[in-house]
Amino acid sequence: MDARRSVPLVSLAEVLSALSSALDLASGQPDGHTVRSCLIGMRLAEELGLDGEARSALYYALILKDAGCSAQAARLTALFGSDDHAVQRRLRLVDWSRATHAALCGLRCAAMGRPAAARLRHLARLVRAGRGAVRELARIRCRSGAEAAHRLGLPAAAAEAIGAIDEHWDGRGYPDGLRGPAIPLLARIAALAQGADALLTDRGAEAALAAVRARRGTWFDPDLADVVLSWHGDHGWWEGLRAPQASRLCVAAEPAAHARMVDEAGLDEVAEVFAGIVDAKTPFTHQHSRRVAQYARDIGAELGMDGAACCRLYRAGLLHDIGKLGVSNQILEKPGSLTADEWTRIREHPVRTWEILQRVRAFSDIARPAALHHERLDGSGYPWALDARRLDPAARILAVADAYEAMTSWRPYCAPLPQDTALFLLEREGGARLDAEAISALQRCLTRATDAASGEAPAVHRAGADPLAVDAAF
Repeated sequence: MDARRSVPLVSLAEVLSALSSALDLASGQPDGHTVRSCLIGMRLAEELGLDGEARSALYYALILKDAGCSAQAARLTALFGSDDHAVQRRLRLVDWSRATHAALCGLRCAAMGRPAAARLRHLARLVRAGRGAVRELARIRCRSGAEAAHRLGLPAAAAEAIGAIDEHWDGRGYPDGLRGPAIPLLARIAALAQGADALLTDRGAEAALAAVRARRGTWFDPDLADVVLSWHGDHGWWEGLRAPQASRLCVAAEPAAHARMVDEAGLDEVAEVFAGIVDAKTPFTHQHSRRVAQYARDIGAELGMDGAACCRLYRAGLLHDIGKLGVSNQILEKPGSLTADEWTRIREHPVRTWEILQRVRAFSDIARPAALHHERLDGSGYPWALDARRLDPAARILAVADAYEAMTSWRPYCAPLPQDTALFLLEREGGARLDAEAISALQRCLTRATDAASGEAPAVHRAGADPLAVDAAF
């Protein structure tokens, strides 16, 4: 009997609401932003009297509304020359549809913290790019988010809402400049919900409501804005959005008659979608998570692990770098040496992976191995400096899979190594820093794959520091 079939169905709402903390990282928003936006949007839907089908589509649009933020991170960083998270957060707060506000936003966001000459260069770039650049960024975000909803089999209306979430009532939004009722209702609700929470967490309820009033009829549908403004005196509800039970309330907000459950194959699809979100953050990690997952699963099978264990390895590989959504692209794509502070930020990403995955009950069994992929047998790894006594087979396999994939792929600081050189460097570390059995199993798997393909691709030489040492940083 397939071990996967014995596992009961799990709530998709529970899985995605827990994983939404990763999307908060990607969008530069405080933890809980997605949950709070969902609660605001669902209250709006209730007061508007939307039917269950529409409310279900809205629910998932709100949960996945920021799934496309990582896909715009590289372009955003290149355009502004600043931390993509800081820029994305500021864009949620500023009324950039107004020329004066947009100019001030550009002035504040261009090359933040860098010398005046660099700031002037990026300001000039922003001026030349104009509104077309903002439209491009919105298109990347909206389309990527909509595609994530499609892949998860969510209602077409959910994907449509995500695809139009940056449109404004007055037609000055993006990516298509839709105006008024031409903007899907669910997109109008989602836009108001996310805007209200961004303002709420940054400035408080009174200031948030004042901003909603100021943007009534420009950013926001005036009728929807009036509903939110009618909650002015409901202080307890606004405070409750920041309470610890908000996550539980978010799960419960899914319309019961349209509750979605997923089986093991569905959980794999969720993991693959989020792996794609992670890898979209920079072109240097395209398909990285999927390849690590495949290597890890193949190594596990080669070592005689059963199907359930190999399934866990595959999911852990898909999600091992989910914490990198919280690392600035300025660091991830830096071609030169990192500063001490940048190293610290890089080394925090496995901790974030642990924090995100341990919230998801369906993924609790992979949280530990996924977070330990940079640990080494001699205790020289990070972030916890665990040694061989604390590293189980799954963690050891993932460390080998991740190191090999990193060495054989392009990175901003060096070119990929050919297979034989990468395996030689892994073998050099076998038994000391990396698990020798896992390395041997990987080598056997690669040999079979090479034989089946009738030869290797041409070798590409890689310059720079010891690849394994570089991988220990990334």
